[in-house]
Amino acid sequence: MARELGSADITVNLVQPGPIDSALNPADGDSADYIRSLVPLARYGTPEEVAGVVAFLAGPQAGFMTGSVVTVGSGMNA
Repeated sequence: MARELGSADITVNLVQPGPIDSALNPADGDSADYIRSLVPLARYGTPEEVAGVVAFLAGPQAGFMTGSVVTVGSGMNA
């Protein structure tokens, strides 16, 4: 999509969140201790932390960034 839409000055990026505290994946849920053991920061992220990355990608500072995958996952994929 980045190649297709680039000529229209449209950027396309993917935000890949790791464990985020939510109603479906609570930081105090049954498997929370195990999930925290998998990530270097040993905690769940917040929706606000993911939103900050999305806001950056939607803003002018990321105008030259396209076709990228941004992982917001506490190093889970490291």
